[in-house]
Amino acid sequence: MGELKDKAKGIGNEIAGNAKQMSGDAETRAEGHAQERKGEGQNLKGEVKGILGDKV
Repeated sequence: MGELKDKAKGIGNEIAGNAKQMSGDAETRAEGHAQERKGEGQNLKGEVKGILGDKV
């Protein structure tokens, strides 16, 4: 079950990060880039949990 939770959080952070990157403010764009990367990491964590059966 942790796999789906991590993937959902990852997708949410990627979407929010992409939206922030559309901002005219450089600081907000940088924050969006970091949030998108965080989402990608969460998504990867979910995939690994799926492969290893939540033993991570």
